[in-house]
Amino acid sequence: MESKDANGNFLNDGDTVILIKDLKVKGTSITIKRGTSIKNISLTNAPGEIDCRFKKIKGLVLKTEFVKKT
Repeated sequence: MESKDANGNFLNDGDTVILIKDLKVKGTSITIKRGTSIKNISLTNAPGEIDCRFKKIKGLVLKTEFVKKT
């Protein structure tokens, strides 16, 4: 499966991405702000989703339409 970011660039395991929109994390009171850099992503079986870690949140799954590759 090939995943693309919001700009159409292909994503790979281990890439660093930046959020292009503020996102609320379900189940917590945390909001991840626009411009936040997330390192070392991993691709999932779904082409529109990536798996990553952010501070205290492990197993965070983001939609690729809200990130851009750096």
